Formats: sequence, structure tokens, C-alpha cells
Amino acid sequence: MNHEKPGSRSSRILPPRPSSAAMSPADVLARKQAREHKDALVRGVTSIQEMRAAIRQASRELPAISAVPRLRLPDAATFRMRAAAGLPFVISGLVGKWPLSALTPQTLRDRFGALPVRARVGDYINTAFAPDRAMQDMSLLAYLDLVANDTQDLPPYLGNLELRELNALCHWPAWFKKMGPPRFWLGPSGTVTPLHCDYDDNIFAQVWGRKRIFLSPPHHDEFLYPREANAILFGSPFDPEAPDFDNFPLARQATMIECIMQPGELLYVPAGWYHQVRALTFSLSANRWARALPLVLNGATALTAGPADQGRMTEAGQG
Repeated sequence: MNHEKPGSRSSRILPPRPSSAAMSPADVLARKQAREHKDALVRGVTSIQEMRAAIRQASRELPAISAVPRLRLPDAATFRMRAAAGLPFVISGLVGKWPLSALTPQTLRDRFGALPVRARVGDYINTAFAPDRAMQDMSLLAYLDLVANDTQDLPPYLGNLELRELNALCHWPAWFKKMGPPRFWLGPSGTVTPLHCDYDDNIFAQVWGRKRIFLSPPHHDEFLYPREANAILFGSPFDPEAPDFDNFPLARQATMIECIMQPGELLYVPAGWYHQVRALTFSLSANRWARALPLVLNGATALTAGPADQGRMTEAGQG
């Protein structure tokens, strides 16, 4: 077991969870509007709503696909050209070379067991995007011990965590001018992220294990009963692995493309594409979201913030 001194990076305190329980409806609305304004400035666009609408419109022009294509590691120009077509694809030849890929679960326990983590527990599927969903703080070692003998159908999950101590073990490509910090996803077989979409371009690295991902194009949100979590994140109650067409009849019209991610592969998920992720084995994944106009919009000037907004964008990024 790795014993860290109190002042070490591994003993850092997890940030408090957001809460709106004591806020008035007016305050909640004001906070929502402020976040959406900041989201727009960070991405250099005039309006998140207009950006979402443009992504859905561009999606209507996409060719239908039944499988996610796979290709060898492209250079930056080739990646951006391919990504601008607005379709997902899998890349090999990169993630398998990361130092993180060479780590074993035992090494993770020995070197990083003292890291504080926040696990999704209980029914985190049906409460996936609720601000008060059940979470439990513990050390990484405690989490690994917890799931080692867990027999629940829905095991606890470490999802969407910043683990800065692992960042140096990942060599992310410089395909985007601006990206958010790496996020890590760790858990046994059966852990799930339910169907949702992010309105940012996303590169998703499968480091260990295998995952099944279902993908659906942005304009098929009209069949997926979307619910807004925030301006750039929408969830769907439809489960493509156990389709309930009695309660969600429109979902019969939604395209669902299945993709099995293997260790060492990287998936490009274009902004606005719905996706559901299930671990088929014990898995470690990582991802990063771009913080810019999505590539499918091909630099649409009508959505791009002007010089005055760019100044505010810098201030927002420093806030």
C-alpha cells in the first residue's frame, strides 16, 4: 500500500459537490445563464444554443453508416480533415504506446492507491445527470478493494475524474488548439455511462480492457427524448441495450451504431453524437473534450465570437 505524507499531491482534498438546494428558482436560472454564457466564451462562439442547432443541421447532411471505421494513426491535418466530415472513427497506433497502457492494476494500487477519488454508487444510471446523485469519497485503493469482490449488477464506478498524477503517463495528440483536462474512467465489467451527448468534440482512449459503445447521430435527438443537464450536456432515458419501445416509441427511428473498443484504441466522437458506454471487462479509459467550435461546423463565421467577445473569453478562462 502506498503511504503518502499529508502534504503530498495524493492527499489533496476533492472539490465540494455542486448544490442548488438552498437557491431560489431565480438564482438557479441566473447561475444557468451565467454558465451558458461562460461556455460560449470559452468555445469562442456567440451562442451555445445556435451552436447546438448548427450541429444538428449539419448532421442531417451526413451519410448513414452502420459501423465505425478504423484507421491507423493519422497526422494532425489528416485527422482534422477526417473529423470535419462529422462522423466517428477509431484510431489505432497511439494509446498502446502510452506509459499508462503498460501499467498493471497492481502497479496502480501500489503507486496511486492513496489518491482520493469519488465513486458513483447506487443507481447512477437513472440519476446520471442529477446534481444530487449518490457519490462516495474514498481512496483509490479502497475503491479497488470495494469492486474486487462486488457482485452488484451495477458496480460502483469512477467516472469523469481528474487524476492529475496520471496525466504524465498519457501522450495526447495536438489535434485541437484548446482542450479540457484529461478525465479518467475506471471500473469493472458492468459499469455504465448511459446514453447522452456532449456538444464538444471528444477523443476517448481505451487504455485497458474492452468497452461497448452505442452511437447515434445528433439530429436523432428528436427520437431520443433528450433531457438537458446543462447547455452542452443532454441525457436520454432510452437504453439501446434494453430498448423499451412501449415507453419510447420514437426511438425505433433512431440509428444505433455499435462499436467495441479494444485496448490501445482511440475513438473520435464528434460533438453532438449520442453515446452509451458499458465496460465488458475491467477497464481504464481516458478522454478529453475540445473547447472550441466543433470541427464539423468548418469554422462557421456566423457562430464565431468577435474581438470584444474574445477579450471576455480570456477573462472567463481565467475565472
